[in-house]
Amino acid sequence: MDPDSVEGVRASGGDGPEDAIGPDGRVPHGSSDDPDVLDFSANTNPRVPPGAEKAYRAAFEAARSYPADDYPEFREAAAAFVDCEPSQVIPTAGGLEAIRLAIQTTARAGDSVLLPYPSFGEYAREVRLQGATPEFVPHDELLAADPASHALAVVCNPNNPTGEAADPAALRNFADRCRAAGTTLLVDEAFLGFTDEPSLAGREGVVVARSLTKLFGLPGIRMGYAVGTGDERDRLATARRAWSMSAAAAAVGAHCYRQTEFVAETKARVERERARMRERLNARFDVFRSDAPFLLLSVSDADASVDDILASAREAGIAFRDARTFRGLDSHIRVAVRAPEENDLLLDALDV
Repeated sequence: MDPDSVEGVRASGGDGPEDAIGPDGRVPHGSSDDPDVLDFSANTNPRVPPGAEKAYRAAFEAARSYPADDYPEFREAAAAFVDCEPSQVIPTAGGLEAIRLAIQTTARAGDSVLLPYPSFGEYAREVRLQGATPEFVPHDELLAADPASHALAVVCNPNNPTGEAADPAALRNFADRCRAAGTTLLVDEAFLGFTDEPSLAGREGVVVARSLTKLFGLPGIRMGYAVGTGDERDRLATARRAWSMSAAAAAVGAHCYRQTEFVAETKARVERERARMRERLNARFDVFRSDAPFLLLSVSDADASVDDILASAREAGIAFRDARTFRGLDSHIRVAVRAPEENDLLLDALDV
């Protein structure tokens, strides 16, 4: 990472107000640390797999020593979940570290990187920290873009904050075109586990970034990994920090990926609740189609301002995500799909 680029991001605050990079060079994220607030701003599962706490506690003794740096048990469990080879799995402390590792090992100063918008703000930040330049394309047009002049292209699948999953055939066609052009494709699959869509993990020329924290409701443990093949995999493995995942994260992650019944129940609940919420919310908002555990709402000026909605929800003890921090969105909020009884509280607070 170029120190001058770091200073540039910190000093400039990104490419205008749409980047929403603060004076410390960081981008906003969902989640509230107020224990008295029902948090609909973060998209993590409100339920955790059975036995997760026991697995976490059982890892205490192992945590007194350095973990085995090859993480065989975690790699095998992750590979089985996404259908790739264990050797292709590169463990990281969360999905964000996997994204950073992929960008650091691909983009050089002066390179161009193809990015979707509106989408996760960290992509542009990580690209700029490398001294590279983001080129933004509407998220629903990116798969038709020409990757030839870019060192890297990034796809968020399903896209955050809009929620749409990419068309599988179009995504694979884009991956083939990226490979033919010599452009690495980074696919952020943080929310793909909530769908029945297959992963691109193990596909040549593609780096997949995965996070367990969304699907299994354990963001504080920091469980994630990248998947690569060939030269991409070798660069990831070379640049990865030693002991890049804690013993507790590796143990809990391996346990979670074996909970097939929990995963199936979670996907069914999210699909059912998302449809129910969307039907109710459509009475007041324009609601984006979503395949993810969240919904993006467009707020009409005739109804109320985003600030008014956020404030009234806060008075009711509920936190939403102010989606105006995403590039290209100026009157939007994003809400998570949580447990049915919690979703009822949200719908009542929004008077729908």
